[in-house]
Amino acid sequence: MNRSALKKYAPQARLDFIEAVTLRARRLGLDPTLPVSVEQTGDVLLIAGQPFPVSVAKQRTALAQRIQQQGFSAVVEALAYTWFNRLVAIRFMELKGYLSHGYRVLSHPQGQQPEILDHVQHLDLPGLNKAEVIRLKTAGNQDEALYREILLAQCHELHRNMPFLFEALDDATELLLPDNLLRTDSPIAHLVSDIEEADWQEVEVIGWLYQFYISDKKDEVIGKVVKSEDIPAATQLFTPNWIVQYLVQNSLGRLWLMANPGSSLKEKMPYYIEPAEQTPEVQAQLDALIKVRMDEDGGTLNPESLTVLDPACGSGHILAEAYNLLRAIYEERGYRLRDIPRLILQKNLYGLDIDDRAAQLAGFALLMKAREDDRRLFDEEGNPPHLNVMAIQQSTGLPDEEIARVILNAAIHIEGGDAFHSGQLFGGGQLETQHGSGLTVLDLRQLVQLFEHGKTFGSLISVPDTLKAKLGKIVDLLATVRSKGDDLSRSYASQVLEQFAWPASLLALQYDAVVANPPYMGQKGMNSDLKEFAKKSYPDSKADLFAVFIERGFSWCRHGGFHSMVTMQSWMFLPTFEGVRRKLLDGKMLSSLLHMSNGVMGIAFGTAASVFLNSRISSGVGSFSYCALSDLDEAGRPCEFPVKNDRLKNSTVERFFEIPGSPVAYWVGDEVFTVFSRLPKISECADVRQGMATADNGRFLRFWYEVNNSKCSFGVSGRQQAKESHSKWFPYNKGGAFRKWFGNNDYVVNWENDGEELWSFRPNSVIRNPDYYFKESASWTLLGSSYFGARYFPEGFIFDVNGMSAFSVRLGVKSIVAYLNSVVSSYFLKIINPSMAFQVGDIMRLPVADVLLSGAGLDGAEECISIATSDWNSFEEAWGFSVSPIVDKAISGDSLDSAWRRVESDKAYSLSRMRELEVENNKMLIAAYGLESLLSCDVEEDQITLSRADRQRDMQSLVSYSIGCMMGRYSLDEPGLVYAHGAGVDFDSSRYKMFSADVDGIIPITDESWFEDDAAERVREFVHVVWGDETLVENMEWLTDSLGRKSGESADEAIRRYLSTSFYKDHLQTYKKRPIYWLFSSGKQKAFECLVYLHRYNEGTLSRMRMEYVVPLQSRMQARIDKLTDDIDNATSSAQQKALQKRKDKLTKQLEELRRFDENLRPYADQRITLDLDDGVKVNYGKFGNLLAEVKAITGGKED
Repeated sequence: MNRSALKKYAPQARLDFIEAVTLRARRLGLDPTLPVSVEQTGDVLLIAGQPFPVSVAKQRTALAQRIQQQGFSAVVEALAYTWFNRLVAIRFMELKGYLSHGYRVLSHPQGQQPEILDHVQHLDLPGLNKAEVIRLKTAGNQDEALYREILLAQCHELHRNMPFLFEALDDATELLLPDNLLRTDSPIAHLVSDIEEADWQEVEVIGWLYQFYISDKKDEVIGKVVKSEDIPAATQLFTPNWIVQYLVQNSLGRLWLMANPGSSLKEKMPYYIEPAEQTPEVQAQLDALIKVRMDEDGGTLNPESLTVLDPACGSGHILAEAYNLLRAIYEERGYRLRDIPRLILQKNLYGLDIDDRAAQLAGFALLMKAREDDRRLFDEEGNPPHLNVMAIQQSTGLPDEEIARVILNAAIHIEGGDAFHSGQLFGGGQLETQHGSGLTVLDLRQLVQLFEHGKTFGSLISVPDTLKAKLGKIVDLLATVRSKGDDLSRSYASQVLEQFAWPASLLALQYDAVVANPPYMGQKGMNSDLKEFAKKSYPDSKADLFAVFIERGFSWCRHGGFHSMVTMQSWMFLPTFEGVRRKLLDGKMLSSLLHMSNGVMGIAFGTAASVFLNSRISSGVGSFSYCALSDLDEAGRPCEFPVKNDRLKNSTVERFFEIPGSPVAYWVGDEVFTVFSRLPKISECADVRQGMATADNGRFLRFWYEVNNSKCSFGVSGRQQAKESHSKWFPYNKGGAFRKWFGNNDYVVNWENDGEELWSFRPNSVIRNPDYYFKESASWTLLGSSYFGARYFPEGFIFDVNGMSAFSVRLGVKSIVAYLNSVVSSYFLKIINPSMAFQVGDIMRLPVADVLLSGAGLDGAEECISIATSDWNSFEEAWGFSVSPIVDKAISGDSLDSAWRRVESDKAYSLSRMRELEVENNKMLIAAYGLESLLSCDVEEDQITLSRADRQRDMQSLVSYSIGCMMGRYSLDEPGLVYAHGAGVDFDSSRYKMFSADVDGIIPITDESWFEDDAAERVREFVHVVWGDETLVENMEWLTDSLGRKSGESADEAIRRYLSTSFYKDHLQTYKKRPIYWLFSSGKQKAFECLVYLHRYNEGTLSRMRMEYVVPLQSRMQARIDKLTDDIDNATSSAQQKALQKRKDKLTKQLEELRRFDENLRPYADQRITLDLDDGVKVNYGKFGNLLAEVKAITGGKED
C-alpha cells in the first residue's frame, strides 16, 4: 500500500469535497450569507431563477433547519465527509466486485467514463425510473443528470445492507451530492486517479484514508483546548497492523489458547507471546479462572459466546483484525465458512466511537471482511447483516420529558389495545404514568439524559446500575412503540432506541476482551466539561484520556477476561500516573507488555501495548519486550518478534514496588533494585523544588541585554538584599537547551520590590517556593533532549517551572550537579521516567550513595563548573563576558590566524580536560553504586556541552565584538560590559582610548564608502588597532575569507557585503530575535542602512541620523549620478558605456529609495520618540514603522 499517495490525496480530498458541497449548497440557496429568492411554480421550485423539481423542497427545508441549528460550515463539512465516505465505500466495493450488478460505478476498466453508464438499460436499482434513465441516455447531452440519478440509486440500494452509511430514499443528504461529477477534476475523478487500484485490495486502506482525511483538522486543533466536535480529529491515530495483531492475539487469542492448549491457532498468530512460566500456585489460579469461563459455556469455550469490545473503534481496524482471529477460531471448531461472517458480526464484535463518520467506516470495514468470506452476504432480502458498531450520540437540547411521555403513553395504550395518537397528550386528559413492565417516564428520561455530553464523554459514560437493570425492558418497549405507535411516538422511539438505548446496552455489557487504541489527550487539551468529568469520575487517571480509558476498560471486562490497549508509555513511569499505575499493578495481572520507542507507531513519543488479565494474581509473571524504531523493516514491521535484546524479560510486577513511584522498570536487574531499596533518596538529603510560572512571560521576562543594565542586580544572596537593591531585574533560571555544569543564563525577571507586580498578578502567576529564591542551586531543564544535563547556579537567581532546582547544604549543590551529570543518574532516570520531561518527583526518587554525602569528587565537579563557566562567558551574549577570546589572544604584529589558532588550542584542551573529568566522575559513581557490570564510564563527544572552535562563527563573533566596541558597549581599554544603560545617559567617551566609540551610536552600513565612520572602515580600523599595521592586509583577507569571501572579491568588498547582507541575520540569531543593534534600512536597494545601539538611542537619534547621514547622502548620490552622466557621454567604448550606465541606473534607484526613506523618516524624527527599555525590544522595535529591517521577525511571534 502506497501510504504516501494516500497521505497526499486525502487532505486535499477533504478540501475538494468541502468546496464541491459548498457550491452545491449555494446553488440551492442554503448559504445564509448569500440569500436568494425561492418560489414554487407548479411542479417546479425556482431557486435564484434556476428550476428544480418541487420534490427537493422538503429535503431543502430539512437542510435549512439543520444549517440554522448547527451552522453552514459545520453542516457542509459533515456532509462533505459523508459523501467522501460513501464514495470511498463504493470505490472499494466496485474494485472488489461486490456490487450486485457487477459494473463499476465510479470508474471504467479502460479509463473511460464510469462503466455503469454503458449499461443503464440493464440496471434495476431502487428508485431508478427506467423510462427517465433511457430518456436521459438517448438525449446525448444529459450524462451529468443521468449519472446523478444512477449514483443516488446505487446509494439507495446499498442502504438495504448499510443503512448506517447510505441513508434511506429521499434523505436530505442526497440533495448535497456535488454537481459536475463527470468532470476530469471532480472529487470522483481524483478518487479514482490519485489512488492506485492495487492500494484498494485490503480494507486497511479505509483506516488510513480516514486518518489522513482529518489530518489537517487535527493540525488545526492540536495544542489547543479541544471542542467536543473536534475531539475525534484531535485524538485519531491509526494503529499499525502488526501492533493491532499483538493486541488481539495476546488477549482474545490468549483466552482461546488457555481454554484449548492443544489448538493450532498459535501458528496463525505471528505476534503472540508465549506465556511466561508460572509457579504452580499461580498456574493453579489461572487454570481455575479459565475453567470458570469454560463452565459457563458447558465445559468448553463456545466461539459464539466470545465477545470483543473496542470502545474507541475509529475506522474499525482492531475490530477487523479481531474478525480475522474469530474466523480462524470458528474454522477450528468446524463451522462452515459461509455461516461464520454473520455469527461474528452479530455475536462477537462490538464497537463504539464518538465520531459518526468513523463508526460508519468501521461498520463498512467489518461488512467488507464478512463479504469476502460470504459472497451471498448481501443477497438475503429482508435479512441484512446485523452490526454492533455504533456512534455515541448527544441528547443536549432534546425535550427529554416530552419524548419520554409520548413514548410511555403510546406503550401504555398499545399494551391496553387502545388506539392512541400523541396529540392526546396535549388534550388535557389524565394519562397513566407507569407501563405494565414497571417502566416510568423517569426511566426513559434518565436514559436520554445519560447522553447529555455524549459527544464529549463518549464511551466513558457509565450506565447506573438502576438503569442497567431496566435496559432490556426499555429496549423491548421502544421496539414495540417503533413498530406500533403513531407517527410521532414511532419517530421518538426510533430515535431513543438507536441513539441511546442500543449504545447504552453496549456500555452496560461485559466482554471477554476489551481491545483499543484509546484517544490521547492531556488535560491542557480537555474542554471544561471533559476535564471536570475526568477529575470527578477518574481522579487517579485524569491527567490523560488514554489513562481514563485504561481504567474504564476494566469495568467492561469480565473477571478473567483480557484488557488490551496501546497507549502512551507515560502511565508506566510518570508520577502523574502513580495512582492508576499502583491500582493496575496491585489489582490486575500484567500478562504481557510491548514497550515501543519514539517513532515505532509513527508518532514522536514512546508507546506501550499492555495486556492485563482482569484478575488479581499475586506473583504472576508477565512477559515484557521492547521494540526500537531501528528494529523495524521497510514496511514498518519488526524484523523479528519479539525483538531479542536486553529488555526481553519475564518479571513479576511486585518487584516494581521496590523503586519509589513503582515504575514499570521490567528490564532492571536485581543489583539496581537493591540500590533503590537500601540507599536514601535525594528527597531525604536535599530540597527539590518547582519554580515560578509567571503566566505572562512577555510582561515579566526579558533577555538580560534588552534592559537598562543599571536596573539589574546580579549575585544577590536573598530576597531582603534584592528588595534593598531597588533594582527591577534579576537573573532568572528558565531551563534551556541541553547543557551541563554551567550556562543557559539568558533571562531576567521583574522582581522589583520583592516581586510586587508578580504577586499582584495572581492567581494567574504561580509563585512557588519563594523562600528558595536567590539561593545557590543545582538545576535542570523540565523538557530535555536525548540527554539529561544539570547546571550549577550560584547565588542570585530566581527559578522557573522549566528550571526546576535542588538545594542542599548537607549534600552540597555541586555534588548534586556532579551526580546528575553522570551516567549513573541518567541510567536511573531512564528507569524512573524514560520520557524527556524530568519532573521534581523524578529527581527526588534518585538514590544517593555515601560517596556523594562525603563530598568525594567535589574538586572535579568544581573544575567542570569552572571550565563550563569560562566557556559560557566567552560569548558576548553572556553577562559574564569580558573580552573577545580572539582579541584576548592577540599579539600586536602577529596574525589574526595565529590568535584564532591559540583559541582553537585552548578550546581543544578544555574539551579534552572536561572529558577526562566526566569520565572520572562516572567511574567514581559507577563504583559507588556497584554498577560496573551495567555501565561504562566513557563519555561520547556529543555529550560534552562546550563550544568548539569554528572559524566562520568565531570571525562573526569578532566582527560583532568590534561593532560593540564601536558602539561603546565594550572597550579595548577595560574588560566586560562598559555601557548598557539607556538613552546614552552617563556615557563616558574617555573610557575608549585605544579604539574610540562612535560619537552618536549610529554606524552607517553602505555598499561603498560614503562616510568615514561607516562600519566597514571601522572594522578595518579595529583590526589595525588590535594587530597593528604590519599584518593588516593579511588579517583582513583572513577575516573575510573566514566570512565567505567570493572569488575575485577584495577584502574591502567582502567585509562590506558581509555587513550589508549577513551581519544582521547573524546578530538576530545570536541575540534570539531581540537585537541590541537595530538596523535602520531604506529598503531593498540598500541606499542607506545604519546600526543604532539600543542603549544609546535617545529622542534626538533619528534627527541626527537624518541630518548627519540621510540628507548629505542624497546630495552625494546626486553628484555621483551627474558625474556618471558626463562619464557616459565621454566613454570611449560601448562596454565602458554599458558598465557606467549600469552603475548610474543602480544609483538612480537608490537615490529614489533614499528620498522616500527621508520622507518617511522626517515625521518620526519630529516625534522625538523615546524608549522604555523595561518594555523590551519586541515592544520598542515596533515604534518605528517600516524604518527598521526585520520588523515582523522581531515583533511577531509568541513569547517563550
